Amino acid sequence: MISFHNVTKRFGPHLVLDQITFEIKPKEFVVLKGTSGAGKSTVVALLIGAEKPDHGSVEMDGMFVNEMDDDTLQLYRRKIGVVFQDYKLLPKKTVFENVAFAMEVCGEPNDVIHQRVPEVLEKVGLLRFQDKFPEQLSGGEKQRLAIARALVHKPRLIIADEPTGNLDEDNVRGIVDVLKKLHEEGVTVLMTTHDPLVQELAPGRSLLLQDGKII
Repeated sequence: MISFHNVTKRFGPHLVLDQITFEIKPKEFVVLKGTSGAGKSTVVALLIGAEKPDHGSVEMDGMFVNEMDDDTLQLYRRKIGVVFQDYKLLPKKTVFENVAFAMEVCGEPNDVIHQRVPEVLEKVGLLRFQDKFPEQLSGGEKQRLAIARALVHKPRLIIADEPTGNLDEDNVRGIVDVLKKLHEEGVTVLMTTHDPLVQELAPGRSLLLQDGKII
């Protein structure tokens, strides 16, 4: 499904990724671990097309992400779900509206939106909070909302970039549990973290990013 081949990325004089190569197969749960600043978020940025490699290629389902034009990238990003550490929620919209907005911008009809949004909110345990605003939610609930929004287009791949970085142990366990259940349903999961608890709880395979290389 995902293939990084000899990918090098610099930001100015700083070498972040040094000819990294790895593959992730469909329906795998893979944890990309490493200290803060190791380059994990750069891997995510390359995978979603927000950055391009200086050398090498980033491939997803046979398509080279680094060669996509803006229109192709837009369509490609609808097929993956991305969850960030800082949630990126819309503060003036309710829980329901935050998820619905992700469908509205893609031109989905109202009847489809009103059917799909409760489904994903139920999946992450937030249906009873659908009329609340983000400021009324705990950190763990905000991250569940971010996951619900990422699920709304039924992606085959979920990318979770340090999704537990701001959470306490109970909420870390809750978020990992949500991702594990999605994985059990056949979704491929790539999760970045520097948290030893996440590494302990997560199923599947781990990759270590250190000094710009996959160890």
